[in-house]
Amino acid sequence: MQYMILSVFFPVLAGVYLLIKKERGNRKYLLVSTGAFLVITAILVVLALCLGREGMFTLFSLTERLPILFKIDEISVVFSVLAVLIFLCAGFFSFEYMKQEKWEKKYYGFYLIILGVLLALCFAGNLITFYLFFELLTLSSFPLVLHERSKEAVMSGLKYLFYSLCGAYMALFGLYFVERYGNTLTFSAGGVISDQAVSNHMGVLLLVAFLMIMGFSVKAGMFPMHAWLPSAHPVAPAPASAVLSAVIVKAGVLAIVRVVYFVFGASFLRGSWVQTVWLTLSLFTVFMGSLLAYREPVLKKRLAYSTVSQISYILFGLAVMEREAFTGSMLHVLAHGLIKAALFLCAGAIIFKTGKTRVEELRGIGKEMPVLMICYTFVSLGLIGIPPTGGFISKWYLAKGALTSAIPVFYWLGPVILLVSALLTAGYLLPVTIQGFFPGEDYDYGALQKKEPSFFMIFPVLILTILSVVIGLLPEGVIGYLSQIIEKIV
Repeated sequence: MQYMILSVFFPVLAGVYLLIKKERGNRKYLLVSTGAFLVITAILVVLALCLGREGMFTLFSLTERLPILFKIDEISVVFSVLAVLIFLCAGFFSFEYMKQEKWEKKYYGFYLIILGVLLALCFAGNLITFYLFFELLTLSSFPLVLHERSKEAVMSGLKYLFYSLCGAYMALFGLYFVERYGNTLTFSAGGVISDQAVSNHMGVLLLVAFLMIMGFSVKAGMFPMHAWLPSAHPVAPAPASAVLSAVIVKAGVLAIVRVVYFVFGASFLRGSWVQTVWLTLSLFTVFMGSLLAYREPVLKKRLAYSTVSQISYILFGLAVMEREAFTGSMLHVLAHGLIKAALFLCAGAIIFKTGKTRVEELRGIGKEMPVLMICYTFVSLGLIGIPPTGGFISKWYLAKGALTSAIPVFYWLGPVILLVSALLTAGYLLPVTIQGFFPGEDYDYGALQKKEPSFFMIFPVLILTILSVVIGLLPEGVIGYLSQIIEKIV
């Protein structure tokens, strides 16, 4: 248990240390310290996952019935491994990228704090612990959004703060009812709401469940609470955008998994109006996000709209509440995290080396940065859902789960919209590759200059690209692991 607590609080304390440490003007010391802190955190997480899987740990109690409780289960493993991996890769990328940015020490300080808070969310054993760190995640990630301190960054940061807090308060409203009718806030596979409460207060509990799903889905960017995401991602530094899109928005997904499958229970919500509305909003978000990404000319903002769409793939699978759809959602958590982090890091490398931010400016970029753009192409194919990438496997399970669910209309409408979204995804990602490698006869080849990013930028992108393909080639291990919990909760 000590490794679990250390993995949560070590990066937080390390981040605070960087924030309060006096400036020395020694960038090498800052980078070595940050790198060491990230590696130590990763080691602590591995030890926690290997040695700390039994029992629960109470840190302290707010009241007799509100303990701050930590516990590791299979869901914790999926999200914590993804968080550590993405933070290591984006952190390594930052060492080169952030040398052109101001306030670098503050960036790394908050970066480490966010990692610790995310791990606390992964290991939270009850709803009050989860809610506490969910709010802290908003407050700690807010400085990364307004890092550049421009007017656009400040306004985007305030929008992110407003949306996130409003969503969290909707979830807090539901927390009171869960404690009242569940008699506990501790997560339990299958739900904690008593049968008597279900029979006597069905209407109220359904409304509470809906409000909690909508509140937590703000962080996941589901319509109609999605507007903060395409504003916040483009103004943040590229490695911060990578963790925002690949990991931080997944906090909303993790929250919904806990609420639906570990608090209310899938059997309680299956067939209700809550499921119908949730399915409708998630599919609408999938289509809307893809369409807006297709029409967006700024690369980072295009990727942000893509995140709006792709996260709702996951939410749709969760809303189907069937085994294969749940498996698809968890696979897409991993596949999307790897792919979207790689895409944002590719965009950051392009901006760093060329200063170009718009898609139409990237003609011939594949000739200038061939290795980077090959990685971009592979992960783009993964996001579209082309085999043998992880994106294909996850979308296969999502579509298969929807078809076998027998939910009226949605059993066929879901796969149709997922297919249309995949075509739109190809339409907004692949033109960058096509125009990048085949700029046309009128392209000025005489002015061509190699601008391949440095090792610090290329290496993490390569790692993420390889993993996004490996998870598609060898998915059996992950699927087998997920099967351990599917029987209990779906």
